[in-house]
Amino acid sequence: MARMTTKTAPTPDATRTPGDPRGVFFDLFDADTAVELTMRGELLIALERWLAASGQTQAQAAKVLGVTQARVSNIKRGKFSEFSLEQLVKLAARAGLKPQLTLAKAA
Repeated sequence: MARMTTKTAPTPDATRTPGDPRGVFFDLFDADTAVELTMRGELLIALERWLAASGQTQAQAAKVLGVTQARVSNIKRGKFSEFSLEQLVKLAARAGLKPQLTLAKAA
């Protein structure tokens, strides 16, 4: 009778190279671009959560935000490449999210 052996998967620490602790954008882009993408991503996530918690239809949310339903659909689908940082800040403010910027010295 043949003996069955099983391979154990390597631990995640052994196979994954730790990336930049600030997020994946810093692994993929220059620092300036990564900062902007991170900010846009955070704003879009906040808008997605607001939309889900509000219980509004996309058409209702579009009226609140002052955009078309198609733009709300882009928010819901996480398409942050469709929005500038400035647009996302304005939309977050219209949603009542009170966006703020906090600056810190680089390490």
